[in-house]
Amino acid sequence: MNHATLVTLRDRHPAWRLLASPHAPLVANFLHRVFVAPNERVISEADLAEALEDELFVLREQLGSETYPKGASEYLNDWAAADKGWLRKFYKPGTDEAQFDLTPATEKAIAWLGSLTERAFVGTESRLLTLFALLEQISAGTETDPIKRVDDLRKRRDELDVEIARVLAGDAPALDDTAVKDRFQQFQQLARELLSDFREVEHNFRLLDRKVREKIALWEGSKGALLDEIMGERDAIGDSDQGRSFRAFWDFLMSSSRQEELSARLDQILALPVVAALKPEPRTRRVHHDWLEAGEHTQRTVAQLSQQLRRFLDDRAFLENRRILDLLHGIESKALALRTAPPTVGLMTIDAMGAEVELPLERPMFTLSVKPRLADLALEVDPAEDDISTDRLFDQIVVDKARLRATVQQALRVRAQITLRELINDEPLQQGLAELVAYLELAHDGDVVGGGAASVDGLRAVVDETVEEPIQWRASNPMGEPVTREARLPRVIFTR
Repeated sequence: MNHATLVTLRDRHPAWRLLASPHAPLVANFLHRVFVAPNERVISEADLAEALEDELFVLREQLGSETYPKGASEYLNDWAAADKGWLRKFYKPGTDEAQFDLTPATEKAIAWLGSLTERAFVGTESRLLTLFALLEQISAGTETDPIKRVDDLRKRRDELDVEIARVLAGDAPALDDTAVKDRFQQFQQLARELLSDFREVEHNFRLLDRKVREKIALWEGSKGALLDEIMGERDAIGDSDQGRSFRAFWDFLMSSSRQEELSARLDQILALPVVAALKPEPRTRRVHHDWLEAGEHTQRTVAQLSQQLRRFLDDRAFLENRRILDLLHGIESKALALRTAPPTVGLMTIDAMGAEVELPLERPMFTLSVKPRLADLALEVDPAEDDISTDRLFDQIVVDKARLRATVQQALRVRAQITLRELINDEPLQQGLAELVAYLELAHDGDVVGGGAASVDGLRAVVDETVEEPIQWRASNPMGEPVTREARLPRVIFTR
């Protein structure tokens, strides 16, 4: 917090520039409404410009036509320029329409502006309890003496036994309204901060990727050493504190039992009269789904960065191969020039371009060839069955994907999510393996990567490749006898 550092931040940090801008009320209000409040990660230029044009029209009606004289597209490009840095403008692979996203600095400035408003109730107890709980976790997690750890666990067990006995005896004190409001406000604040942290995590991944690209562009050593360096950088991204923390968060959130537990607890708490009186944001009920969507977007960004890095390396390899082809073309040109007048002296001859090495153990053992014995038989057909039916050759199984989609939607009307295994247990397969493949095709419609999700007509399909589930169905063998078939595949989760 010294003077020189603060001067540098004032001149270069986008958040400080936003707070000092004369258009800060417009920028903060508009970007909070279209990005932060609905948890939107990426918005196309056409949609964002249309929303900003409507906002400018309302403000000009209220404050005068000269209040904001520029057009919506000009303002967006100005906010995304290098001297502002409030928006990130980019193009998705395969598209020519610009996309916009908030920068972490802008989200920090908006969050700080939100903290300036007066709050009718400021809770401190829940934060103090959170601090004590964190200290207890650190102390218990870093204790290496097994005797002390066992003593601590036994102490906690005794405390739980005493509390259980009190509850069974009818002494079950409940939280008062003040304590409930305190803890719920703390939950809302941490939930919003977690959503904003995803943009900063994604931004840090992008900065690491840019550093790797700069290293590739300035590399002057061998290609093998470059690849070793790059692989080390990619491992460093995943093994960094931020990478390990994000992976632990994602593994925790991908658990279906954890998601069901979060949904049940949110429904229970939001139904409390004291919480309903606080008028929480409507998205609080599905905040864990917002976490899942934001984390999935971050994973897709890391996957795209890896693909772009691969293409960047391929371009470098193409330039090296082109130089090799140029050298070969030069050799061919010199050889053609000497074809009509070859030199008479100074020639060198070689027996072959390379030595042919054939090891004894690489030779195959001799194998006697088996000659097939052909029997001279004539197929006899019963005259009464000369007309053999060939209808079964043209039988085709057609799976109605619309029926399967309706089945998934019907199941999600009463549940927030359902796995493919649970869905098939409730609605058994009627057409066997073909219907199971149709379910998988339905789950993978769209751009799906490992551990990602696809949007299917308002639904979301998540594939958890770390968990393998068996799926069984009834079928018939060639003899017509009933049998049970089983397929093992990664867990597929349909969500709203």
